[in-house]
Amino acid sequence: MARQKKDSKPFSIRMDKTIYDKLEAFCEESGQPKTVAIERAVEAYVEDYNEKMKRAEESNNN
Repeated sequence: MARQKKDSKPFSIRMDKTIYDKLEAFCEESGQPKTVAIERAVEAYVEDYNEKMKRAEESNNN
């Protein structure tokens, strides 16, 4: 049975070769596709940024 396709958007970037090589090694070691690794990394980065901004705003309001 085929997997249901997720709602997605094609995305293309130019990445520094050193970073790409690290990503490729990580994906080979962890067994996850590059797409999954990048999605998780971006999600974690954005969530961390949003949390820091929320704390900074709360700190400024006190």
